[in-house]
Amino acid sequence: MRTGNEPATARSPLRLRCGLAAWGLAWAVTGTVLFAITHHPGWAIACGVLIAVTAVDLSLVIRHIRQGPHYQPGRDVPPYRPVSERREPGEGRRGPQP
Repeated sequence: MRTGNEPATARSPLRLRCGLAAWGLAWAVTGTVLFAITHHPGWAIACGVLIAVTAVDLSLVIRHIRQGPHYQPGRDVPPYRPVSERREPGEGRRGPQP
């Protein structure tokens, strides 16, 4: 059911992201090896860059998973409420204007 505050309370499916990053890393390594063997240095370099990007993403996802429920909440953790600061019209950050 849509409540209208999903962007503020969105949760990333980190385990799925971890699997996809691992799958992409495996394909990038395979591509790098195959392109290097077949003497296509441009494509091998492109796959090498993809390995670096995917490895960084995979390490960040694993770090977030290990940090616990704050980054990977389970079904028993309720959604976070968005922060709402109600301000009166004409009121700035420093308080009401004279």
